[in-house]
Amino acid sequence: QASKMVMQRHHLTCAGIALALCLHHLVSAIEVPLDLPQPPTITKQSVKDYIVDPRDNIFIECEAKGNPVPIFSWTRNGKFFNVAKDPKVSMRRRSGTLVIDFHSGGRPEDYEGEYQCFARNDYGTALSSKIHLQVSKSPLWPKEKVDVIEVDEGAPLSLQCNPPPGLPSPVIFWMSSSMEPIHQDKRVSQGQNGDLYFSNVMLQDAQTDYSCNARFHFTHTIQQKNPYTLKVKTSNCLCAVSTGGRGLSSLTAPKEWRGDFGPVTTAAFLTGALVSFKAAPYWLDEPQNLILAPGEDGRLVCRANGNPKPAIQWLVNGEPIEGSPPNPSREVAGDTIVFRDTQIGSSAVYQCNASNEHGYLLANAFVSVLDVPPRILAPRNQLIRVIQNNRTRLDCPFFGSPIPTLRWFKNGQGNTLDGGNYKAHENGSLEMNMARKEDQGIYTCVATNILGKAEAQVRLEVKDPTRIVRGPEDQVVKRGSMPRLHCRVKHDPTLKLTVTWLKDDAPLYMGNRMKKEDDGLTIYGVAERDQGDYTCVASTELDKDLAKALICLVTRPTERPDRPRDLELTDLAERSVRLTWIPGDDNNSPITDYIVQFEEDRFQPGMWHNHSRYPGSVNSAILSLSPYVNYQFRVIAVNDVGSSLPSVPSERYQTNGARPEINPTGVQGAGTQKNNMEITWTPLNATQAYGPNLRYIVRWRRRDPRGSWYNETVKAPRHVVWNTPIYVPYEIKVQAENDFGRAPEPDTFIGYSGEDYPKAAPTDVRIRVLNSTAIALTWTRVHLDTIQGQLKEYRVSTTPKSHRFPGDRNRGIVSRLFPYSNYKLEMVVTNGRGDGPRSEVKEFPTPEGVPSSPRYLRIRQPNLETINLEWDHPEHPNGVLTGYNLRYQAFNGTKTGRTLVENFSPNQTKFTLQRTDPISRYRFFLRARTQVGDGEAIVEESPALLNEGMRRGHTPYWLCCGAGGAYTKNHVDIATQGWFIGLMCAIALLVLILLIVCFIKRSRGGKYPVRDNKDEHLNPEDKNVEDGSFDYSDEDNKPLPNSQTSLDGTIKQQESDDSLVDYGEGGEGQFNEDGSFIGQYTVKKDKEETEGNESSEATSPVNAIYSLA
Repeated sequence: QASKMVMQRHHLTCAGIALALCLHHLVSAIEVPLDLPQPPTITKQSVKDYIVDPRDNIFIECEAKGNPVPIFSWTRNGKFFNVAKDPKVSMRRRSGTLVIDFHSGGRPEDYEGEYQCFARNDYGTALSSKIHLQVSKSPLWPKEKVDVIEVDEGAPLSLQCNPPPGLPSPVIFWMSSSMEPIHQDKRVSQGQNGDLYFSNVMLQDAQTDYSCNARFHFTHTIQQKNPYTLKVKTSNCLCAVSTGGRGLSSLTAPKEWRGDFGPVTTAAFLTGALVSFKAAPYWLDEPQNLILAPGEDGRLVCRANGNPKPAIQWLVNGEPIEGSPPNPSREVAGDTIVFRDTQIGSSAVYQCNASNEHGYLLANAFVSVLDVPPRILAPRNQLIRVIQNNRTRLDCPFFGSPIPTLRWFKNGQGNTLDGGNYKAHENGSLEMNMARKEDQGIYTCVATNILGKAEAQVRLEVKDPTRIVRGPEDQVVKRGSMPRLHCRVKHDPTLKLTVTWLKDDAPLYMGNRMKKEDDGLTIYGVAERDQGDYTCVASTELDKDLAKALICLVTRPTERPDRPRDLELTDLAERSVRLTWIPGDDNNSPITDYIVQFEEDRFQPGMWHNHSRYPGSVNSAILSLSPYVNYQFRVIAVNDVGSSLPSVPSERYQTNGARPEINPTGVQGAGTQKNNMEITWTPLNATQAYGPNLRYIVRWRRRDPRGSWYNETVKAPRHVVWNTPIYVPYEIKVQAENDFGRAPEPDTFIGYSGEDYPKAAPTDVRIRVLNSTAIALTWTRVHLDTIQGQLKEYRVSTTPKSHRFPGDRNRGIVSRLFPYSNYKLEMVVTNGRGDGPRSEVKEFPTPEGVPSSPRYLRIRQPNLETINLEWDHPEHPNGVLTGYNLRYQAFNGTKTGRTLVENFSPNQTKFTLQRTDPISRYRFFLRARTQVGDGEAIVEESPALLNEGMRRGHTPYWLCCGAGGAYTKNHVDIATQGWFIGLMCAIALLVLILLIVCFIKRSRGGKYPVRDNKDEHLNPEDKNVEDGSFDYSDEDNKPLPNSQTSLDGTIKQQESDDSLVDYGEGGEGQFNEDGSFIGQYTVKKDKEETEGNESSEATSPVNAIYSLA
C-alpha cells in the first residue's frame, strides 16, 4: 500500500501540475531519523505579524522536534514569560503552543506584545521568530469633503485612498458609481498603498465616480470613502513621447518584489527611467542543518539581500555567538561559520538573524556530530507503477554519518545509473525523464560509508496509457429519439478499467431509459431533461482520459401519446402468440412503456386485466397464454404526461383446454366449533382453470400414518368436516380437477379441529411486591392435556385492568398499578376458544407512592400588593398526604429572581403572597407530598397587571351585574384609591347644588325650560318651548357613545338603571356601591302637562364615571 501511494503521488504531481513542487522535494535536505540524538528543530510557529480576533481565544503556535523531546519556554517583550503564574494562559501538552482563554473574562489587548518561543534539549536550543501579537481593529473612515477633480486629457493622475490604519491592514478595492469594480490595465492600476493611478487620463474616465473601499477581515465589514468625481478638460496638445522615440509605457514593479519583500517605495521619472526600490531582507542562502561525522569539516552559510543591505548576526542556542564559550573548531567569518575537525559533543543550534530597517529574517540550523552506519529509511521491496512516457521517481531515502554515498543499479548489473534518461539526486531519489517499456525491472539502491552499507530494492512496472479512441460527438436530436454516445477505450490489460458518465460535470443517474454499454451510452426516448454536456471518463488507478459531447433537443409542446393502432396476432401457438402494433404519435414526450391488457369471455366477460408491460422502444411482444381462455388484447401507451386511450381490441384467440398445472394455495384447516374443522383455500382464477367444470378434490385424515384418508369433491373453496375430536391435528390435501384431468399431486398441509374451553386454572399463584406500582407473579402452569386447544396466554385480572402473558410460562411482572391500593387478583389460561376457569382470588396491597399533581392551582390578584393562591387535593394521592410544597420565583422578562419555598399542612389549600413589587410576575410550582416523597408539580404563572395593560393601551376590566344596575370594575379595587374618593365627593356636591337649583325653580312656579334665552330664534317644530313646557324624549335614555356595555354586548333597561328613582311621585332611595345615599326628587306637574309624558331617568353620576373610564 505504501508503494502504491508513492506511485500515485508521482502520477499526479511530477507528471502533472505541480512539477516545481516535485523538483523542490527532490533536492530537499536530508532529515535525521528521530530515533537518533539531535538538537531541536522548530516545525511550526505563528506568523511574525500575528493579528487575532478579539472575540476568540488566542493561540500562539510553537512546535518542535528533537531527541530528547524538547522543553519549551517563552519570552514576552524580551523578558521571561512565566506561563504558570497567569491563570488565563496554558501550554499544550507535548507542544509549546500557548492558549490564552478569555471565556472567564479578560481583555485581549492586555496580552499584546512580542513573543518568542525557545525549544531546548541536551543538544541545543532552537528559537522561533519574534511573534508580534496584535488585536484586530477596524476604525472608521475619517469624514472629509471631496471636491470635483479637474484634470487635462492625457495628464497623469493619482486618486488617494488613505484608508484607516486597521489591524490587519484592510483589503483595498475601487468601485464605480454603479457598484462595479474599476477595470485595471496597463493604463489604470492600483498601488500597494491603495491609491488609484492613471498614467494618462482619457475622456471616458469621467463617465463614472470613483470610490475607495476598505474590507476588514476579522469584523467582516466594508467601509467606503466619499467618491471622487472627475472632470476631464480637452486640449489640442500632442502626446509627449520619451527621448528614445517611443511612447510612454507603464511602469510596474516585479510581482515578487511587491508581494514578498515588505514595503516597497518607488520613484519613477519618465525621462531617464530611474527606479529605486526599498525592500525588507530576503534569503539568498538560508542556513541548513549540518550533519558531520567526528573529524569532518563543514560550514553554515547565511546570505540575505535587501535595501539597505541587511546586517547578519549569529547566535548559538539563542545567545549571541560572541558571548558563547570559545570553540577552537569553530570560526565565524561574516555570513559564514566554518567548522574544522568536529568531535562528538559539539552539537548545537545556530541562529542567523538578517535585519534592516524594513524587517528581519531568523533561521535555525543545527550542527549535529554523529557516528552512524548507513540505513535505508524507505520500506523494503517497493512496487512503483507508472504510465508509459511519463516522468517518474524511485525514492530511496537514507541516512548515515558520515553522509553515505548512494548508487543505483538495475537488475543486478554493475553499472551505476546516472545520466541520459536517469538523474540521481542527493537525497537518494532516482528520476526518469520518460518511462519506457524497457525501463521495467528491479532497481537496487546501495548506501555506503566507512561504517558499512545498506541496500533496498524497488520494482518498476511501466503500463500502457488509457486512451479514448472514439469519443462521443455533439448531436441535435428530436424528442423521443434514441441518441447513442460512443466511448471506445484502449487501456493496459493488467489494470482495471472503469468507465463512468457525467452529465453537466455531475454523475449521471442511470434510469430505465439509459443503457450503459462497454463502448457507449444509449438514451431511449430522449426528453428535455436529457439536454446537456455528456462526458465519458475512462480511468484506471494510474491515469484517466475523458471526452465530452453536447446533446441539444428540438422542443415542442407535450401531450399524452396517441393510442396504438393496427393490432395483429401472429405466430399462433398452443401456449403463446405474438402481438404487434403500430405506435401512435408520442406528442413530443417520449413513450416510456406499453401496457398489454387482455379480456376473456367465460369467467369475467368485459373485465380487462393487465397482462404484461414492455419498454417504449418495442412494438412487438410474444405473450404467454393459458389453456382454455378466449383471449382478446389491447395496448395502452405511456409517457411522462400520462397514458393514452386503449387501442382498438385485437381479434379473439381461443386456446385449447388442458388439465390444471397447479393446485390451490393458502390451504388451511381450523375449527369453528369444538366438533368440526373447516378447510378453506384460495381458488384458481380464470387463467389457471385450464378447462371446463373446475372442481376441487378435498382429502383429510388424522395425523397418523396408519389412518385412512377421507375425500370429498366440491366446487366452492370451502368444506366442513364434522364430528371431530377436540383439537387434534389433521393432514389435508386439496387437488384441482377439470374435464381434462387432475392437477399434479398436491402438497400436504396440517390443520386442527375445533378447540374447547380450558378445563383447569393456574394454581399456586404467588405475589411479590416490587414497588408501589408493580408486582412479580409466579404460578404453576396448567397441564397441556387440560387446555383443549392451542395455549395463547395467561391473563391476570386486577380490577379494572387485565394483563396478558403470551405463551407457556410461569412468571411475569404486572405494572402500572395504583400505589396505596388494595387489589384482588385472579388468573385464567386462554386458548383459541376462550378463557378457562378462574384461579383462586388473591388479595394484596400496594405501598405508598408519590402523589399526582394537585387538580388545579388558581391565582387571584385582588390588588397590587397581594396574590391569593387556591388549590385542590391530588386526584391520586397514592398514599397519606403529609403536606404540600410550594416553590415560587419572581420574573420580569428574561430576569428571574431566587426561588422561595413554602411548606403547608395536608389540610391547607390556600395561601396569600405579599408582593415585593407590582411589576414582576410570579411562577409557582406546587407539589403534594407523602412519606415517600414529592409528587408531580403543577406549574402556573400569575397574570400580568399594569405593565401589560399599558402596553396594549387600555386597562383590563371585570364586568359585574347587580340589582342596582350594570357597572364595570377594574382589576384594582379603585374604591380605596384617594383620587376616586375625591372625585366622588365632587360629584356629590354638584348633584346637591343641582337639586337645590331645581327646588328653587319649582318654588318660584317656573316651568324649567330647556332654553334660558327666550329671545333666541326658534324652529317651527319647537312649539312646546314657547310656552315654557318641554318633553323628555327617548333620546335622554340612550347610553353615552363611549359607555361600556355588558360582556355579551347588551344592557337591558332594568340593568342600566342608576341609583336615582324614576322621575315622579313616591319611590324609595337606593344606596350605590360605595354605600353613599343619593336621594330622590319629585316635581308635581299639572295633570294636563303630565298626561302623555312619561317620567325620565337621570343618569347616575357613578355609572357615568365608570362608563367613561
